[in-house]
Amino acid sequence: PSLPRPIAKVVGWFGFVCVRPIADFFYRYRWHALAILLLIATYRISDVVMGVMSNPFYRDMGFTKEEVAAVSKIFGVVMTLVGTFIGGIVVLRIGILKTLFVGALLSAGTNLLFSALAAIGHSLPFLVFTVSADNLSGGLAAFIAYLSGLTNVQYSATQYAVFSSIMLILPKFLAGFSGVLVESVGYSNFFILTAALGIPVLVLIPIIGYLSRQQGSDKN
Repeated sequence: PSLPRPIAKVVGWFGFVCVRPIADFFYRYRWHALAILLLIATYRISDVVMGVMSNPFYRDMGFTKEEVAAVSKIFGVVMTLVGTFIGGIVVLRIGILKTLFVGALLSAGTNLLFSALAAIGHSLPFLVFTVSADNLSGGLAAFIAYLSGLTNVQYSATQYAVFSSIMLILPKFLAGFSGVLVESVGYSNFFILTAALGIPVLVLIPIIGYLSRQQGSDKN
């Protein structure tokens, strides 16, 4: 009340748009929120760090632009849609956290297929298999649904924007060193290392599941 009216309006707007949504998230999940934010920051790390090197990898393996375009635009798109459809069914059957675990496991596993492709060399059938499996696992993950479920309807836009930003900050930063890593260890070992980046996620998801059950029992 002691502030000039224009400044008071700005402060009030900032508090409602920026402070309240964040405070609401921590109020609802308490210290459990830290584990959730850590999962959000690391869930796509394996995928993003690997993904930035996919086009240079295809070129170095001798695949033409036409071959890559045909495989990614046909098989990749179709398998993403199939994965999304299957993911919706799996979420209904086993729940969102278990689906996230399966998606993270498959995402890291498909990076090993890229490692195998690097060892095999130019093989169009194996490229089709690898890209199809990679896109299927990406569609299955249901991570967007998980992020949406974390938001409060009253602050959904701001909270989802914050989650989306956190989701990409660390992966994009590490992805900037992907080229250096490939030059140091080669493609095959690089893809194995990116698969290993998914291991912390597989540990975090059961922990979050346990914390969620504990929080639910505390409320009861």
